[in-house]
Amino acid sequence: MLLLASMVAATLQAAQPTRLALVGGMLLDGYGGAPVHHAAVLMEGDRIVAAGPASEVEIPEGTPIIDTRGETMLPGLIEVHAHLVIVGDGDYPRWFKWLEDHKARYPLTSIMALSARQLLAAGVTSAIDLGAPLKESVEIRDQINRGTIPGPRLSVSGPWLTSEPAIFPPYCQVEVHTAAEAARATEANIRGGADVIKAHAGLNFEQYKAIVEVAHRYKIKVHAHLYDEHAVRDAFNAGVDVLQHVGSAGTPPYSAQLVKDIAESGRPVVPTAAHRVWLFPATRDFPERLDDPELARGFPPEVWAEVHDSLRQFHTLDYFVDREQEEFFGDASLGQWIQSGAVLGMGSDNGTPLNFHKDALWREAKVFVDHGLPASRVITALTWTNARILGKEKDLGTIEPGKLADIAVVRGNPLFDIVALSQIDVVVKDGIPYRDAERMAIAARATGSPR
Repeated sequence: MLLLASMVAATLQAAQPTRLALVGGMLLDGYGGAPVHHAAVLMEGDRIVAAGPASEVEIPEGTPIIDTRGETMLPGLIEVHAHLVIVGDGDYPRWFKWLEDHKARYPLTSIMALSARQLLAAGVTSAIDLGAPLKESVEIRDQINRGTIPGPRLSVSGPWLTSEPAIFPPYCQVEVHTAAEAARATEANIRGGADVIKAHAGLNFEQYKAIVEVAHRYKIKVHAHLYDEHAVRDAFNAGVDVLQHVGSAGTPPYSAQLVKDIAESGRPVVPTAAHRVWLFPATRDFPERLDDPELARGFPPEVWAEVHDSLRQFHTLDYFVDREQEEFFGDASLGQWIQSGAVLGMGSDNGTPLNFHKDALWREAKVFVDHGLPASRVITALTWTNARILGKEKDLGTIEPGKLADIAVVRGNPLFDIVALSQIDVVVKDGIPYRDAERMAIAARATGSPR
């Protein structure tokens, strides 16, 4: 099934026209300004060549057009904390044992390809994968770049660096105990093809500093998995580029001085708030989400049967054992970052229990809106800010001439209701349009105007 889908996608991509227009919908350019109503976006090849009111965008005769009336066009969403080796299963040891037992039929690369397709179906056109074997990560990244499988353009970390191996199997992490070991492991990941470095749990200032020094020598950013205040301070002082999690596991709010220092530095924080604190009560209040046929449709039946079975008693899962503390501190923990004015990136830690690639990022967005961040700022964080975190703001994150043609078309108005981000109609990546749950490339109508 996966192979066939990939082959069909590759064939259809090759047949796509070099010019394409989206016409009729509201346009959000990613900068957070006023929307453009009844807009048009014209693309040639993989680039945007014009965007603005439809009455002002000249569309050459014969250009294939996709009608977006009644919809919203915004930059392709960017996910800065993804895990392609997991798919929402309820228990990590169980999931990785299942993968080992079924590796002949479902090698790790097939699962990562499955996750990539689901992310693209959710409107995600770029993502950072933060924890997987390096060889498989590079292979999937490169296959997507070649167009042989559908998915977001990936930046990959390969295995994370930690002094406290846990959670994932050994092939997803490298154990380090000294600054020298941390430096060597960083060098090895980079030489193996990593685009970013992920520092995980248990590291000290000297180890963070060694990782940062090596990574920055190669102009590569360092992301750190952080919870307690001392670790956040060490990572910040050592120059870690992106502070991930920062309280999402239900720790008490950080000291005012630490939050102030981070906010003033402009260093981005990615709270990954929804998956720990709000996803559990959302599922408890509406367990029917786990029986959604549309969710199952994104999986081979055998994989979905395992995932669904692992979640039958989700309230008993070890992953949610601290949920009362997480829910108690959750509002204040997230609120401190919103109120501080810190640079906020959007990452969902997708693939974790109950946290499916299909809906993780819009649920993350909803949590921020529910806690007072205006929808326009949330959308800017999902696009322009996340492009800066990627270091690719010259090509991604906004809809304007010269940028890569990455666009998500959603039904409705996400400025009125951010949940509209769950209603993906069309995704355009590199100028190629995709539609339906399998994200097969589609042929736009070769007409001069929308119906």
